[in-house]
Amino acid sequence: MNEDQAKQYNDTPRSTPRRPWYAGLALPAAKIARTISRLTHHGGSALPGRVVERMDPTFLASTLAQLPMGVVLVSGTNGKTTTTRMVSSMLQSLGLKVFTNPTGSNFTRGVISALVEHMTVLGGRKLDADIAVLELDEAYAVHFVKQVHPRYTLLLNVMRDQLDRFGEIDNTARLLGSVAAATTGTLVLNREDPRIAQLAQLAHHGTNIRYFGLADSLLSYFPSDDEMHELDQVGAGADESNAKEPHEPSLQQRRLDARPQHELKAEVVLKSVGDHRASFVIAGRERSTPVKLEGVYNLYNAAAALAIVRAVLADKSSAAAPSDERLLQALSTVTPAFGRGEVITYRGVPIDLVLVKNPMGFRLALSSFSPADTDTMIAIRDEYADGRDMSWLWDVDFSSLRTEGVSMVSGTRAYDMALRLDYDQVPVVQVEPDLALALGQFVDMHPSRRKRIYCTYTAMLNVRTALGKMTHVSDVGVGA
Repeated sequence: MNEDQAKQYNDTPRSTPRRPWYAGLALPAAKIARTISRLTHHGGSALPGRVVERMDPTFLASTLAQLPMGVVLVSGTNGKTTTTRMVSSMLQSLGLKVFTNPTGSNFTRGVISALVEHMTVLGGRKLDADIAVLELDEAYAVHFVKQVHPRYTLLLNVMRDQLDRFGEIDNTARLLGSVAAATTGTLVLNREDPRIAQLAQLAHHGTNIRYFGLADSLLSYFPSDDEMHELDQVGAGADESNAKEPHEPSLQQRRLDARPQHELKAEVVLKSVGDHRASFVIAGRERSTPVKLEGVYNLYNAAAALAIVRAVLADKSSAAAPSDERLLQALSTVTPAFGRGEVITYRGVPIDLVLVKNPMGFRLALSSFSPADTDTMIAIRDEYADGRDMSWLWDVDFSSLRTEGVSMVSGTRAYDMALRLDYDQVPVVQVEPDLALALGQFVDMHPSRRKRIYCTYTAMLNVRTALGKMTHVSDVGVGA
């Protein structure tokens, strides 16, 4: 989308669908559908949304229009669920009533289902919240902004992910461009992702543009999609120095040279990371805080969350904005989203669930969690929500798992995963495609050792369901 297209998008009047006479029955009907799906363990989290969409096509726009502080939309390839959780938790800690879609059901229908969960039949169509913080899938965010223009938008990154759904990476960037163009208040962008940073030119005139970013010393931990594929050309795990001529600058240096610092001054920068601790430069001042979040990538998401929360609070007119110390204190209490570094205890032993869905996400997860003294399981499925094309597994370097090996590989693509590990000389103890059976065997292998399971999205849901039959697992309303 170019600037002329963005202007045309913003100047085009929105057509509001007519509200049918029976629309008042949509909420109670959706409540009934939700109860039935919970009792029967079918339908997932989007069934109530399907009911509402059929009965009242105006429900989403008219309900969210009530919010005095509008809508915060979070999108991008990696980190949406955790970042949405951080933003919501911080705003709630600072006294705001927040509506969000906490299950990670990030389609438009999933947002409606979350509204059904939050609202009461006796309350009619009233939403008891000051602001909404919503995670949206890149493709469905386009449909969402046709109905609701977000006051605040946070765009995290663009990576190759589910090519069967999104196509090539530039198409994903175009999808997010329409979201940037629809934002009415503040647009927060990732300074270090060139495809995201350039979306600033699509913003509506008068939209406030802010950035979050990385300290120079951390750039090598988060290569852009193009840089990652450049490194792949010399083989997984190869040293970058072998990928260039002696006189050529490093990828990190070229990235620094290409970044117009005077134009893209980041309001929040991730400065350094430690063991459950992070330092940020916020508005030019370095500050440090303890964190409960796992993984360096989640701390980068924390910088993004801080940037958008500061934007929201700057617009809050009722009182002076909370200090950055209070923001960091609120951040320090945030726990991982389900399946994103979530820890479930079984017979006194922690089991880490780590969602992986594309090369960059898997690489960052492997670099964030040490395999030492830990039994590792990898569960790969290829349902629609995972993406059918699993060739991206060949873009991940698994060499860090060589020493400890992988105790169990499971899921519909278990043998593909085992083959991939074999090419990286990672020993595999057992392959069992049946997830429930594999999980039972895995947790009993070494009863006293910590467990870690890397899994695709639907594999994660199945693992949580199976674990729920063995031990306590929080109900997040996503079904099986």
